[in-house]
Amino acid sequence: MSRPLAGRVALVAGATRGAGRGIAVELGGAGATVWVTGRSTRAGRSEMGRAETIEETAGLVEAAGGRAVAVRCDHTDPADVAALRGRLEREAGGRLDVLVNDVWGGDRLVRWDAPFWEHDLADGLRALRNGVESHLITSHALAPLMAARGAGLIVEVTDGVRDDYRGSLFYDLVKASVIRLAVAQAAELGPHGVTAVAVTPGFLRSEAMLDHFGVTEERWREGVARDPHFAISETPRYVGRAVAALAADPRVARWAGRALSPWGLAAEYGLRDLDGSRPDWGRWFDEVVAVGADPRDADPAAYR
Repeated sequence: MSRPLAGRVALVAGATRGAGRGIAVELGGAGATVWVTGRSTRAGRSEMGRAETIEETAGLVEAAGGRAVAVRCDHTDPADVAALRGRLEREAGGRLDVLVNDVWGGDRLVRWDAPFWEHDLADGLRALRNGVESHLITSHALAPLMAARGAGLIVEVTDGVRDDYRGSLFYDLVKASVIRLAVAQAAELGPHGVTAVAVTPGFLRSEAMLDHFGVTEERWREGVARDPHFAISETPRYVGRAVAALAADPRVARWAGRALSPWGLAAEYGLRDLDGSRPDWGRWFDEVVAVGADPRDADPAAYR
């Protein structure tokens, strides 16, 4: 097995589930030591109330061949993140090669069925804190470790690669802001040898999405009857493979400030999802979703 990230240290903020978990596992599979952070642990769940834990993710990282360090951290709390930096300095010699900002936890805070002025303002502002301020707090504390070494990669996990409106003002503001964080960090950290990018998954088969459709990963295609667009969904490991490929690329700086996707990087890095396919959510969105075509008239196989 190729281990291009052997000897490197990665930290995935928000690695409890979903894209964060998939990214952590793939970074571990490529040989990295992965610090797995989040709020849900065996000792207690976050307010999201889901069963996944950082310890469970750490176990998956190690099963993939990496080394994992699970640390409970509330990334909206500067003191928590400062303590996390202290542990990195003590236990990893201050080395940090890859930082993935994937904290979100705002699904329950966002409404899709009402205009923004009918949205609970406190919930909307909390979504901004969860999904934007947490990223900035984390980079503010940890990016200096990379700049001091003159190398590193910061990945901002977002939703979408363009300026299309995402259907909810607060959600849209979070995800667009995360892309802008990548642009700004690329500009300021580039002279110090650090690259920043944004990366989006497509229609992600996260644990929560599988629950929503009432299926397991093994039976995911049963969900297509409920939503034909689900036929172009992807596992969290697909975006994980994109991030691992970026982290291993000695020329990653050419992507600085860009919003990237696994389908956009598939040919460049030879990416495939776990089933060997290449789900192209971007092309499906352009050719089916955006134009209002009936998805039942499209051939999903042509987009995988």
